[in-house]
Amino acid sequence: MKKSIFISVFFLIAAVSFSFIPVVHGVSDAYKHNIYDPGRQKPTDSKLKVKVGMEAPDFTLKAVAGGTVSLKQYRGKKNVVLSFVPAAWTPVCSDQWPGYNIVKDIFEENDAVLLGISVDNIPTLHSWINQMGDLWFPVLSDFWPHGKAATLFGILRSDGTAERAIIVIDKKGIIRYIDVHNVNERPPLEGIIRELEKLR
Repeated sequence: MKKSIFISVFFLIAAVSFSFIPVVHGVSDAYKHNIYDPGRQKPTDSKLKVKVGMEAPDFTLKAVAGGTVSLKQYRGKKNVVLSFVPAAWTPVCSDQWPGYNIVKDIFEENDAVLLGISVDNIPTLHSWINQMGDLWFPVLSDFWPHGKAATLFGILRSDGTAERAIIVIDKKGIIRYIDVHNVNERPPLEGIIRELEKLR
């Protein structure tokens, strides 16, 4: 009963927090006026190459913070949540990643790491992240070879951006959850949390 009440309260707080994210971004006029709105897009525009139960394809990408990150480095150590977003400096993406700051503890409790991935280059991502504020998770560039990681999973769109996708991978490297989300909408937090709790 207590756990049920806690979860309900948590999601209420999360929902309220998310509703204020655009307002926080709006504080900086420089940030607000640099957000590019591509308008309503085709919800999905790719053909998925992976499925739940498959071993996740490995990749190595440059991190905005420096160095590289490979999926295989977490094998046997951490559950992994991949958050692919279409492009920097766009409305939904600019709200989605800062929102994960409010659930950092949930990832830690479930022995999981979050990897944010975009097809933008490092300088673009560096500037974008600085405007968003501190993010607790690594942000990786899938810029060159362009969209290689997105292509491995089958989520590279025809315009060269990635789908808005969440992929949960367990410590054995097996894909446990895939949400290729409507690119125009932010994936719900509760879906990620629910899937992580299944891995306990």
